[in-house]
Formats: sequence, structure tokens, C-alpha cells
Amino acid sequence: MRTLARRSRGAGPLALVAALLGLLLLLAPTASAAGGLDDAASTLKQGRVYVDPAMTSRFSQSQADALTEKIKKADKPIFVAVVPASAPYGERTVFNDLRTKVGIDGAYAVWRGDQFAAKADLGAMAKGSAERIAGAAFRSHNGDIDATLNEFVDSAAPQAKGTGVNHSTSIAWAVIPVVLLALAGAGVFLLFRRAKARKEEQARAELEQLRRVVDEDITAFGEELDRLDFNPAATDADDTQRTDYTHALDSYEKAKRLMDEAKRPDDVKPVTEALEDGRFALATLAARREKRPVPERRPPCFFDPRHGPSVKDVDWAPADGAARTVPVCRSDADRLAAGLDPAIRTVETEHGPQPYWNAGPAYAPWAGGYFGGFGGGLLPGLLVGTMLGSMISSPAYAAAPMMDQGYQDQHEGGDFTGADFNSSDFSGGFGDGGGFGGGDFGGGGDFGGGDW
Repeated sequence: MRTLARRSRGAGPLALVAALLGLLLLLAPTASAAGGLDDAASTLKQGRVYVDPAMTSRFSQSQADALTEKIKKADKPIFVAVVPASAPYGERTVFNDLRTKVGIDGAYAVWRGDQFAAKADLGAMAKGSAERIAGAAFRSHNGDIDATLNEFVDSAAPQAKGTGVNHSTSIAWAVIPVVLLALAGAGVFLLFRRAKARKEEQARAELEQLRRVVDEDITAFGEELDRLDFNPAATDADDTQRTDYTHALDSYEKAKRLMDEAKRPDDVKPVTEALEDGRFALATLAARREKRPVPERRPPCFFDPRHGPSVKDVDWAPADGAARTVPVCRSDADRLAAGLDPAIRTVETEHGPQPYWNAGPAYAPWAGGYFGGFGGGLLPGLLVGTMLGSMISSPAYAAAPMMDQGYQDQHEGGDFTGADFNSSDFSGGFGDGGGFGGGDFGGGGDFGGGDW
């Protein structure tokens, strides 16, 4: 009897949520009768394609239902609306308005009047992908709304990240207001705790992945200091040399301390910043002792930052990749000049050892600390065509949310964020290069070409 009682109490909240879901589905209309932004947002939050009543003669409810089923099967955060080119769907505001009212990270596609375009949160699709897919679909079907929207969904679904609003782990977001009223916040608290726990678990795993690599870096720098033949008390040592030596020692201790204190992946960035700073201090010390000019401050060797500051830039291309100019140390420059491969830093992955730039987005903070102080566009340019490069649409080591705004500020497609989203992904509108119309639309989906 006690067991049955405990089960009954535990199942109570779940049963109540299920009942509320069922009530909401029964009350939800099959199609909007009034139209407008509120009706559109309500429909999209339920995972259904929205068709304004003024557009049903061009895109029927049965076509919308079929497209809704396709999106549901894809289980991706894709939102589609078909609306007239009139108020309240403003030329410059419709994307921001829908994204704000729906409140879910995803890809938003809007057919407005005779035009079509799409925008997406960076957590849902790579920058520019939604725009380019929409443009290609629009130009392929000569005004056929159904064919255009189906092609868009078919092409966007494989690239979209996250889950749809009807997924078992995220359907509750559609009824958060009901849950809040019925359970006084208890159900919402459990949902947030579950999502937070998932993100924290991912952060811990990525931090441990980084910890092994950073510990190797710290150890290598410590061994350089141990091998250094320098006595600060020697008669031939001057104050500038002692300052460089002390700076290198302080950087080593700082890196160890920061790594011990690291709680999330972003905390790795100041660790590798300290290591880069310490290695430059050693390079400066060596130049002073050898009576050479003090070296200019350059990025570390691209192939392995443990090699120390680079000495020159050379042209290099990865396997099956395009050539680019990279900063290299003297040893790697000599190897390349001799037709040999550079000494590339590899890290362990589930697929075996890989160059760090092909080991996944977890290494963005690590690389950001080494290269972040040398111009915002340096590392993305070096990593074009690599796995890490694809994750850095703007310099992750300088300003991207994944780095400086904190790991927990990143949202995956399908996450509920309300109005807290990057408005630059949805800014502009019809006629200013950010959406439809004007000189930038170019026949559907052309948002100025700046994202290529």
C-alpha cells in the first residue's frame, strides 16, 4: 500500500500536465479565423504551419497540414508562416515580431505576399544557411508556395539543430502558460532544472576534454622553464632580463591556478592566454640574452601553439582544403620549405587523434586564448573549411556568446528563450537588406550576400 501511495503521489503532477495538454489540444482551433501576429505565434508554438485567412486561397489548410506533418516527422525547430503583404506583418518587423512572440530558438520561414525569405538563430542553423536555402527554393518554383515551402523544409531539416516543439523533451514549452497557472510554477521549475542539468553535463564533459589538452600545454611550458639556463643572480643578467624571466614564471603559475579553478569551458580561454603571454616573455628573454632585437609580438605557431611565437607567415593548405596564410614557428617554416609536413598538434577524439581544428567546437575557448589578441578575424580566416572554423562565424575568442558571454548563454535549436535572442540574426526587414523587398531581395531570399 505504501508503494502504491508513493507512486500515486509521484504520478499526480505528470497526470495533471497530461490532462492540461489534452485540454489545450481540444481547445486549439484547426485554423485561425482572425489572423494577425498573435494567432500566428500561437499556431507556430504548437508546431503547426500558420496560414493567414487572407492567404488560404493560395495555400490551403490541407497543404499547411501536410507541411506540418513533414516538420513534425523531421523533429526540427522549423517555423513556417504564410501571410499577406499587409499589416500587421510589417516589412521590417515580421521576423523580429514572430521570433519574439514564439520565443523558441529555430529557423523561421515567412512567405509574405509574393515574396519568401527565412532567418534562423545561430543555435538552430549556421549563419546564412536559412537565407540561402530560402532563396534557392523560391527561385526554383516560380511563385508556387506549396512547392517552395516543401523544398525549404526538406533542405533545412538536415541542417537544423535541436528538436521540434512537439518533441517529447520540449513539448511542454508550448503549454508553459497553462502549467504556470495550474501548478504555480512547480512544473516549470522541473523543466528548467532538467534543461540546466543537460547543459551543465555537456559543459562538464567539454571541460574535462579540454583539461587533458591544457594540462599537456602547462606541463610543456613548465618543462621549458626547467630547461632554461638562466640565473637571475648572475652578473651578466640585467633588470630587463629578470623582468622577462619573472613574467614567464608568473604566467606559468597563473595558468596552473586558473586551470585548477576552471568550472566551465570558457574558463580555459584565460589559461591559454597566460601560456601565450609566458612563451612570448621567454622569446623576449632569449633575444635580450643573445643581444638580438626584441621580437615583435606575433601569434603563436598555428600548427601547435606550444611551439611558441611565430616568426613568419607562410601559405599552407590542409588535406582537401583551400590554401591560406598561417603564422608558423621557425621549425615548421623549415619543414614546409623542405616539402615536409608541419608538426601539427593533435588531440584525442572518439574517431582517434585529430588536428585540434577538426576536434569539435569544444576547442574554441582553447584556441581563442592563444589567438584572441591578434585581431578579430585571424582565427576564423585560418580555420575556413575546418570543423572548428564552421563554429566560429564571428571570433569566438573575442566576442561570441559561446566565449565571453558565458557557456550557459548558448541555446540550442528548440530551446525556449522568449524575447532573449540575438536580434542581429533577425534585424532589418523588408527593403533594407535584412529581409524581403528593396534592392537586396533579388527574387527571394537574397539577404545581401554578406553571409557567404
